Amino acid sequence: MAADQGDALAQNNVGWLYENGWGVAQDYSEAMRWYRKAADQGDAPAQHKVGELYENGRGVAQDYGEATRWYGKAADQGNTSAQDNLGWLYMNGGGVAQDYGEAMRWFRKAADQGDAFAQREVGVLYYNGWGVAQDYGEAMRWFRNAADQGDAFAQNKVGVLYYYGRGVKRDYGEAMRWYRKAADQGDAFAQNNVGWLYANGLGVPRDLSEARAWMQKAAANGNDLAKQWLAAN
Repeated sequence: MAADQGDALAQNNVGWLYENGWGVAQDYSEAMRWYRKAADQGDAPAQHKVGELYENGRGVAQDYGEATRWYGKAADQGNTSAQDNLGWLYMNGGGVAQDYGEAMRWFRKAADQGDAFAQREVGVLYYNGWGVAQDYGEAMRWFRNAADQGDAFAQNKVGVLYYYGRGVKRDYGEAMRWYRKAADQGDAFAQNNVGWLYANGLGVPRDLSEARAWMQKAAANGNDLAKQWLAAN
């Protein structure tokens, strides 16, 4: 009733219900119709969702150009989800020319608002020297920001930096501590890394039983390095 009277928040919520099939049959076309009503009134969350539906071709033909346009409308209003998505599209060349500088610009906008995903991606750009000078110290700073919010990918990368001594003094104990945080969340790369430290007695006493247990977890999650270690050991 509120949506029919033009309330943008209600229109966005109706779109959300149709998109997820909550209380109604899932219908992406109806979701798009309601999101568009709110988006056309300038509602940033709805603009982001319109972009998302275009990006994934749900309820409409897939159209990265339209996705980018709608993400841009929401991102310009400070919507961190849209800023994340724009950064991702530019970093990977998804429907736009790959542009690490633009990726960094959008990720930084979200990262500066405390968005963990954006913080970790800023870390990735610094770690690899994409669009910026390679800087492990800056990579560590941004990975830590995300890791402290519980992001498993970032926690593993903090562990990697401690393991190799990049941007920080090498510290296998700290590497294990951060690997475990990610591994306990099911991150396969971190599970493999925990297993590797146990197998080689780095930062912990050597324990092949523990190594095998962690490698098995990593292998079950699809990690090829863990599978190779198990085949050889």
